[in-house]
This record gives sequence, C-alpha cells and structure tokens, in this order.
Amino acid sequence: MAKCCFQTFLFFFFFVFFSHQSLASSKYTRQPPRPVIFTAHKGSESDPQQVHISLAGKDHMRVSYVTTSHQVPSMVEYGKVSGTYESSATGDHTKYQYFFYTSGNIHHVTIGPLEPSTTYYYRCGGSGPEFSFRTPTSSLPIEFAIVGDLGQTEWTASTLKHIDARDYDIFLLPGDLSYADTQQPLWDSFGRLVEQYASRRPWMVTEGNHEIETFPIIYPHGFKAYNSRWLMPYQESGSNSNLYYSFDAAGTHIAMLGSYTDFEASSDQYKWLEADLAKVDRTVTPWLLVLIHAPWYNSNEAHEGEGETMRKAMEELLYRARVDVVFAGHVHAYERFTRVYNKKADPCGPVHVTIGDGGNREGLAFNFKKPSPSISLYREPSFGHGRFRILNTTHAHWSWHRNNESDSLVTDDVFFQTLSSSKACMGIPKWQTSSSSLNDEL
Repeated sequence: MAKCCFQTFLFFFFFVFFSHQSLASSKYTRQPPRPVIFTAHKGSESDPQQVHISLAGKDHMRVSYVTTSHQVPSMVEYGKVSGTYESSATGDHTKYQYFFYTSGNIHHVTIGPLEPSTTYYYRCGGSGPEFSFRTPTSSLPIEFAIVGDLGQTEWTASTLKHIDARDYDIFLLPGDLSYADTQQPLWDSFGRLVEQYASRRPWMVTEGNHEIETFPIIYPHGFKAYNSRWLMPYQESGSNSNLYYSFDAAGTHIAMLGSYTDFEASSDQYKWLEADLAKVDRTVTPWLLVLIHAPWYNSNEAHEGEGETMRKAMEELLYRARVDVVFAGHVHAYERFTRVYNKKADPCGPVHVTIGDGGNREGLAFNFKKPSPSISLYREPSFGHGRFRILNTTHAHWSWHRNNESDSLVTDDVFFQTLSSSKACMGIPKWQTSSSSLNDEL
C-alpha cells in the first residue's frame, strides 16, 4: 500500500513538474509582423536629414546626410564643446535617379583625426540642429550591437529602443536595411527613423538581398541607392567595391563581405579578402570577426542552402585565418552554432551566428528543421538583437536579447575564447591542424 501511494505521489509530482515546465516555456507568444512606419522630414529643405556616421580609417569618421536643397554645402563643423566648433571639414555630394524618383543631395564628409572615447558635437551644412557622437574606445573592452534585417516597422522601432537602452561602441548590421525594394521614398524614411541612433554611434553595414534593386536593362547592376547613401570605408581598406570592406576597432579586425557580388576564387572580392586577412597581426588585433548576409550554416527551412556556394568558395580562407565569429542575417530568426568547419564541429573553426531578427516587415521564420543538428546549439524564431562584448585579448561575451516589446530579455549567452589565444589552433600550420585532438573552446 505504501509503495502504491509513493508511486502515485511520484506520478503526480512529475506530472505537475513537467506541466509547469511546459507552461513556463510557452508563456512567450511569438509576435506577428507589424506595419511599416513611414517617417517624414519635419525640417526645412536646407536642414540636414538622415544623418548617420561610420568609421572611415584610423581616427576618422564619415558623416553622411541628405538635403533637399541643392544650395547646402558638403561641410561638417565639429568640436568637443556643445555649440563651439573648432574644426571643420568639407566633402562631396552625390545624387541619383531611379525611374521617376530623384534623391536629394547625399553628402559625405570625413572628419578627423579624432580622439578615442571622446564626445564630439557637430553640425552639418553650416546650419540646422546640433548632433553629437562618441568615438569608439581604442582599447579593450569594446562592445558591438549586432542585428540584421532591420526594416522600418513597429518591431524595428522597439528593437532599436532596446539596443539604445544600454551603451555600446559600434553598431554592426549584416544586410537588409530599409526594405525599400525599389520604393525609393522608403530609403528616405528609413534614414530618418534611424537618425537618432546612427548619428550618435558609428553604423557599419553590409548589403543584403533587399538592397539589390536591379531592373533589366535600365538598372542591371543594382545597389544604386545603397552605394549612394551608405558609403562605407572600402577605399580605406583597399577594396574596390562598397559591397565589401574591413576596418579595425580596439583589438578587433572586422571584414564585411558581400553575399551578392562575385566571391569565387577568381573574383576581386576573394583576392581582396585573401590579402586583407593576410595582413592581420593577431598580436595587435587578437579578435577577427566576419559579417555576411546569407548564412553559411542554417537549420531553418527559410533560405535553406542559399549561402552554400559562398561557403564552398570562401570558408577555407576564414578557417585558415582563424576567424572567431561569423555573423549573418537573411533568415528572420536567431541561431547559434558551435565552432564549425566544412559542416562539422571543429574547435579551430568560427562560431556562426544568424541574427536576421531586427524587425522586418516579412515576419519571422518559424520553421526550423527537426531534429536540430548537433552543431546548432540554440535557435529561436523571435525578434531581437545581439551584443558582443570583447572583454580582453582572450575572452568575449555574447548575448542575444529577445524583443518582448516592453522589455528585452537575455535568452542566450555564452563566453568565447579567441582562437588567437589557442596554442592548438595557432601554434602549428593551419592546414595541418587535426581537429580530433583539440578541445572545443566554447
């Protein structure tokens, strides 16, 4: 009788326990997509709008802005005291036409040299409102906010507010910015939406499929709006295309690659990347990150296999260079893999992270393949953002923050050790490394 009662108790205990666990894990209801926000310009024709900044070589920043008036000069005045502009620089401007749409003047002005970890106040075009930014630190620790497939919906606005709630140094965006998709006024709207964030911290972006905007015969090459508006430091990094480039920040080398331009071994991008990685001194820049748009590793049914051709072409370059992490977008969900190479767990390969969950209008990619592959460690179809805080020359902390609208909840986090500190991975010729004898460093 006692045994029977005990078994009944155990059954009841486990039933209640697992029922509670199931309910706890299902409390969060993943949200559907939300409407696009169109952000209008509220100033005059001469007032700068869509102001954003980006790193432009050592100790320099590029300030980009748009004016409807063609009489506004390409000039930025700046200084360390609000309202007092001790320095100024001039740049140039461009404009483009896309069918019946004609852009305003798009100004790009490079300022510097600038001091690290310093707040600068600046004014664009000789008039209009004052803006300010803080330059990134020159020494570790440094923190990157990372999110792809941003768009301009109500979820986008929520995600950006969550990112802004905690300080960071640099914003990284692995493609799919405005989701204009040939509707050029949406590029202007996107620039206005993100201005309050992108004017205060450098935004470093690479292109996604929604930036292509080709049209047969008339616009066969694509990226007209993207290249005109979001000028990145490709020339400063020795690239001949705005679709791929690299930059350094506080002990970190970051290569922004183009998923939608040639990447085969005979291509300019491949040759540039090979030369770029060869120049990285891991004693000076111990951390090596890469951003792409279409993920090379993906267990979601959405966009399955779309990054495979690029993976086959370039993965060995990244493996031999001992790239630490590869961030991707495109798939509207979050997924983190173990260190991997050639589709197998490998302690000397990079960690691949898909973070295409910024707030796009198309909604989330719910359908992950089952069962989950062993190399996939965490996956979730929710809007959110990531933070990669490099603590020192050997360790960093990664966290993914689910966007719960009213708050942002850390639901995945892990510490990384850079491969440059691994004697097993860096101490012998890379093509002779045997992964079977090494320990996973996650």
